[in-house]
Amino acid sequence: MQDRRRFAIAVDIGGTFTDIVIADNRQNRFVVSKTSSTPENPATGFFNAVEDVLRLAEVEPEAVEIVFHGSTVATNAILEHKGARTALLTSRGFRHVLDIGRAEIPREANLYGWVKPKRPIRPRDIFEVEERVLSDGTVATPLDMTQLEPLARQIERGGYQAVAIALIHAYANQCHEVQLHEFLASRLPHIEISSSSAVLPVFREYERSMATVMNAMVQPLVGRYIRLLEDGLKDRRIEAPLFIMKSNGGIFPPKEAAHAGAHMALSGPAAGASGAAFLGRLGGIEDMITIDIGGTSADISLIRQGQPQKSTTTRINDLPLALPVIDIHTIGAGGGSIASIAENGAILVGPESAGAVPGPAAYGKGGTQPTVTDANLVLGRLPPSLLDGAVTLDTGAASAAIDEQIARPLGTSVTEAALGILAIVNETMNSALKLMTVERGLDPADFTLAAFGGAGPVHGGELMRLLNSRQLLVPRHPGILCATGLLSTDLRYDFALTRLQRAGHYDLDDIAAVFDRLSGEAAAKLSADGIGTDRHQLRRMADLRYAGQGTELTVPFSDGPITNETVASTVSSFHDLHRQLYSFSDPQGAVELVNLRLEATGRMNPISPPQLAEADTSQLPPDDSRMAVLQGLEKQQVPVWRRERLLAGHRISGPAIIDQLDTTTVLFAGQHGEIDSWGNILISEDAS
Repeated sequence: MQDRRRFAIAVDIGGTFTDIVIADNRQNRFVVSKTSSTPENPATGFFNAVEDVLRLAEVEPEAVEIVFHGSTVATNAILEHKGARTALLTSRGFRHVLDIGRAEIPREANLYGWVKPKRPIRPRDIFEVEERVLSDGTVATPLDMTQLEPLARQIERGGYQAVAIALIHAYANQCHEVQLHEFLASRLPHIEISSSSAVLPVFREYERSMATVMNAMVQPLVGRYIRLLEDGLKDRRIEAPLFIMKSNGGIFPPKEAAHAGAHMALSGPAAGASGAAFLGRLGGIEDMITIDIGGTSADISLIRQGQPQKSTTTRINDLPLALPVIDIHTIGAGGGSIASIAENGAILVGPESAGAVPGPAAYGKGGTQPTVTDANLVLGRLPPSLLDGAVTLDTGAASAAIDEQIARPLGTSVTEAALGILAIVNETMNSALKLMTVERGLDPADFTLAAFGGAGPVHGGELMRLLNSRQLLVPRHPGILCATGLLSTDLRYDFALTRLQRAGHYDLDDIAAVFDRLSGEAAAKLSADGIGTDRHQLRRMADLRYAGQGTELTVPFSDGPITNETVASTVSSFHDLHRQLYSFSDPQGAVELVNLRLEATGRMNPISPPQLAEADTSQLPPDDSRMAVLQGLEKQQVPVWRRERLLAGHRISGPAIIDQLDTTTVLFAGQHGEIDSWGNILISEDAS
């Protein structure tokens, strides 16, 4: 009889598939599954996946100890402008802060063709209040309480579901935001309220207001969704705590997620980066660049010293989200990316995608345009069916689509056209990989490339060569790494506060007071989540800039008492980082302190993947073979292995293909792969 409450479930919902894994904490066993997502109601797909994996693993619901979830609810609401009807309250005179934004355009945009992105809040939905706080926190004009009752009536009549409060300089003194929040909460208890002093208490009104608005817009949707999950789990006799993935690579409980939905904006991709970092640490690989290639897009992130790198300059729909998130660069390149011909005769691939419906021509769901998946299938790099036979692929339809729309117009063969499609999409992804390394002063040869997602291992071997990275890591379950990555996450909160201090005039007492305040808030949060103080981990950071600069760099702030020496060490780290990124620094230049930050981690017990048994010999005969184009223009008989049969120590030399439930791994001539004890394939170029 099985022990009670020893299983962990992790669910990641994507646009096409919902990935799920159930882990047995005591018997070193994972059971994985993929089911169809249900975009019209993500909770339905969530529970379909849970029920499916419980059946496959033969586990009773009562035996589930913990549930992790990566969700796209907040992401889709922001991307598709489908958030709740939201009002913004701001200080008098600042009604147009969102419309004005920044006097800049994205560097990759055309100066004459760029159009300012649509703002999430219309001017008619912005209300001004009489008050004023100065940048030093001094109250210049007290909040006029007589205006609040009429304001509440306006909000109620307007049918708003959420309210965002972003008053000028509230980061320096939150008193007026607190008063406004408390009044509206008592007067309009059915409306969700977000205050900038709670969401993002740092300066720059545009970014602070935008983050608060995004949080308010998704708050009702996220809260309703989480309630559905909690109720549904109880209805299915799963009395286990639920944790939600955050964009910063950590998790938080439902009571926090329900009021901080903006922190879920990159929930899914963050889980993949966290999972890759965890696998790297298990195998002693600390520096990696990861690429998660799905059906529509490829997500790229950087891992240094075993930790995913973070950013506070993320953009969604060309709008800033200044919350700390894992630094992920997304491009429109994936298995469903559509290939076409430009007017000058060049092959174009993406960013338009065939999506899940109608999908690639090979799916037989009505798609007629050639895609990257069709090209891989025509070249024999994909098997005749996916998901162990659940999805049959139509090679004839894929070949016809490429022939009609690419090969014949260019006067070339279907094989050459398919190779051209892959060359274009691989170069697009290679450029994005270089953006995360070469353009940051880093040498790709110092990094391991980790390729996952359904299409990652198909392209990983060629990308490793193009990028000239050290080696390629293909996880044991590449297509569901975002789900398995959830099992290795910790509780994590980020705190920040603006404290602008001029060079040479650092206030050590103030810095110490801020860190003490943030540390107290962090300890309270983690303790409220049931994390003992022995598992609290606090990491101090600071945003610095040279005097006169308009942007900052975030660097670690030394531990211990705040002294001139610890500040000098932090400033030295800033000079080093500036030199790495921009090839120069000015050690004698004046450095300003802008924001103080604290990352609070509540360490959980990570659930490691099962280790493989050791192989008796490094050689394993192939299970099958198929005709594929892996070099030149002619198909050749290529040996095929089933991933499930590979044991630790097995070695496979290219050309070779490895098939499994959730992906296919391709090794080219001159490459070899070795299986490590965790089931990862480590692919390297032969010494010759």
